[in-house]
Amino acid sequence: MADFDYDLFVIGAGSGGVRAARMSALRGARVAIAEEYRVGGTCVIRGCVPKKFLVYAAAYGKAFKEAEGYGWTVGEARHDWSTLCENLHAEVDRLSGIYWKNLSNSGVEIYQDRAELVDKHTIKLVKENRTITAKYILIAVGGKPAQLGIEGEELAISSNEVFHLKDRPAHVVIQGGGYIACEFAQVFAGLGSKVCQIYRGDTVLRGFDDDVRAHVHEELKRSGVRVMTHANITRISKLDDGRRRVETDTGEDIEADVVIQAVGRIAHTDGLGLEAAGVETGRNGAVAVDPYSKTNIDNIYAVGDVTDRINLTPVAIREGAAFASTVFGDEPMAFDHADVASAVFTQPPVGTVGLTEHEARQKFGKVDIYKATFKPMKNSLSGSESRMLVKLVVRQDDQRVVGVHMAGDDSPEIIQAVGIAVKAGLTKPQFDATCAVHPTVAEELVTLKEKWTPPEIS
Repeated sequence: MADFDYDLFVIGAGSGGVRAARMSALRGARVAIAEEYRVGGTCVIRGCVPKKFLVYAAAYGKAFKEAEGYGWTVGEARHDWSTLCENLHAEVDRLSGIYWKNLSNSGVEIYQDRAELVDKHTIKLVKENRTITAKYILIAVGGKPAQLGIEGEELAISSNEVFHLKDRPAHVVIQGGGYIACEFAQVFAGLGSKVCQIYRGDTVLRGFDDDVRAHVHEELKRSGVRVMTHANITRISKLDDGRRRVETDTGEDIEADVVIQAVGRIAHTDGLGLEAAGVETGRNGAVAVDPYSKTNIDNIYAVGDVTDRINLTPVAIREGAAFASTVFGDEPMAFDHADVASAVFTQPPVGTVGLTEHEARQKFGKVDIYKATFKPMKNSLSGSESRMLVKLVVRQDDQRVVGVHMAGDDSPEIIQAVGIAVKAGLTKPQFDATCAVHPTVAEELVTLKEKWTPPEIS
């Protein structure tokens, strides 16, 4: 057997790569990991974690107003962007340090360098300008913001740069209708910015349940976001005062302090050397893998967003753990990507698990739908007009609940527990047999009795 420098070399120290590296090292493997930016990856450094801090910050502004209905007298509320960012980055630094410490304590050697494949067993460290060999290689480089090739798009920023704005922009234009675009639209609106969201489709959150999409669209408008649908940005230019002019295919020009492109993410595989190692890729450069995360090359694996399966941090972590178990634990394990719960941190937020109504009808034919839209109890005194959506998608032949979709306060917290029920294959009668917790919005999940029928088309 060839003498390799390491049993495993991991390229990318995000959530999936770190979990795979640590668990492999704890199983006795000689492991190294390379990260060209900062240990922690997208989630910790420029994604889920700092984004949710911004969401929390924006929510306070709304809470101050709503508190009056409960007898609170709140003085003038002002927000300081620099204080928020300073505290946010301090916490990100702390978390990144924990990731580094955990890797080191597990015996993983860390290289702060860009790593590229030379062949199926050889990696080049670019800054050090030297090569390393490994029996197994794991690609865990994640994704990066996509671009559309619009004239002047270099004048826009992506979600990566949002956290490094020196000042909160007074007027923001956001291009895109996915969850990142919707989240940032309401973040900036909640902090007091004027926001225009431009999206080419008919309504936001493509791929989510249609009722959730419509609900979030209305809540975006309710929060003060101007949502322009069936519209595209055709050109971005710089004004004399440093602001941006955004030209659209509707004929309308919009001036803004900052333009944010949030048009999806693609695998971060450019220049990685996949061709040199013979690794096959699919749509948008994503690494093609089998259920065990193995590529077409026997000793090269990939996990996380770079594979474009389900692009969520907890999924990457589970894939990384399954890889370590398969390769170094003699326990082949394929992570089950069905019925993975997820959340969208709009305001109010979304929680969803399982199939959408459209997917269920395509897959099973006949389904039963139970849903309710109502004003949460909290809003009776707060004055907020925000509403709550709760929806169950039930397979008709055996009454199994195959999808749950929620939009409203606490939905992400609720959907984690509901995800267990959907994953376990519980039925609508079993939901009904569960006693409600009152008064909560979650009790609607076990008290929905009337099937929803679509209105007749005249």
